Amino acid sequence: MCLKAKDISFRYAKHQSWIVQNLNFCVEQGTCVGLSAPSGAGKSTLAMLLAGYLTPVEGEILLNEKPLSKKGICPVQLIYQHPEQTVNPRWRLRKVLEESGQISEELLAALGIESAWLGRFPQELSGGELQRFCVARALMSGAPFLICDEISTMLDAITQAQIWHVVCDEAKKRNMGIVVITHNYHLARHLCSQIYDLHKIQNTEKI
Repeated sequence: MCLKAKDISFRYAKHQSWIVQNLNFCVEQGTCVGLSAPSGAGKSTLAMLLAGYLTPVEGEILLNEKPLSKKGICPVQLIYQHPEQTVNPRWRLRKVLEESGQISEELLAALGIESAWLGRFPQELSGGELQRFCVARALMSGAPFLICDEISTMLDAITQAQIWHVVCDEAKKRNMGIVVITHNYHLARHLCSQIYDLHKIQNTEKI
């Protein structure tokens, strides 16, 4: 199975410059690839395009050569850099997890999520604790593809290591395709088998 961006271009309005232009990119299920670019280069926009939250102005996002469907449970899960922006502040965290399916106690333990946290609201947790929940929610969905948009940039080194260990371990177990979007080239080299420069893949060149 392959998640592919085919000749996609995107901008928010006609009078604005293109954020993404004529971009081609593919990630196979079972592989981990990196997209590296500095801040402000359009990485988060591309993440939302790949996950189906935005629609390309030109080109298309394909899953196994078919347009990515927005119906039902999306086969592509996106984890954002800022977890507080992606959870309902009125929901207790148990409900946040239940939205994605059956709760895996084993996965929660691996991510260092304490059972007492499930009864809390998002604002009662630190950023690192809440990001663990967002990772758990994405993995519990069972989606074959995971887009990680700067998910560890704001976290301490210990939390970063723990989260990436779990993500990579689960990806191997489930044969998931992972896209690591980051400005940290050293992190991408450590995690990924292949790294693309966001500017260069708009001309289909690899680094």
